[in-house]
Amino acid sequence: MRKLFLVIALFCTALVVMQSCSPKTTTSGTTAARRGDVNGNWTLNNVSFEGIPEVAVRSFLGENSYKCFVGSTWVLTNSGNGSYSLPNSASCSAKTQNIFWSMNSAEGTFQFKKLYEGDKAKNVTEGYRLQLSSSTNDMLVLKSPIDYSGRTAYIVLTFNKTMK
Repeated sequence: MRKLFLVIALFCTALVVMQSCSPKTTTSGTTAARRGDVNGNWTLNNVSFEGIPEVAVRSFLGENSYKCFVGSTWVLTNSGNGSYSLPNSASCSAKTQNIFWSMNSAEGTFQFKKLYEGDKAKNVTEGYRLQLSSSTNDMLVLKSPIDYSGRTAYIVLTFNKTMK
């Protein structure tokens, strides 16, 4: 009887140890977004569309056209300060915009506010929120949800990491 209790106790201990060492998974199938996932220098190489025709998108992120962002470079520092630089194109003039960015891990979103001369991020109440679709060491995909014909469509931004 004593040996049986010892075997059961060892078995239960082994189960507890194995359970505590097993990898954690989420039921939604997504991983929590972290600041480190997007920290760094990025170039926006492609803008695509899900559930909406390209011609239906007039302006984007406060610019005249989504085309302004193709080829833009984004600098996202660990402090939350950052900027994006739009290249000179047929659609837009070259410019650099200061931003303050953050991640919402619970929602899996990347959010940023545009900062103008003299602005403090805490005083700026308007901004943009994009869903973090995927991120690797060298690629980042953000989706901007928009309402189109009563359903949610997405403008998809694909970035590649650049060295500075």
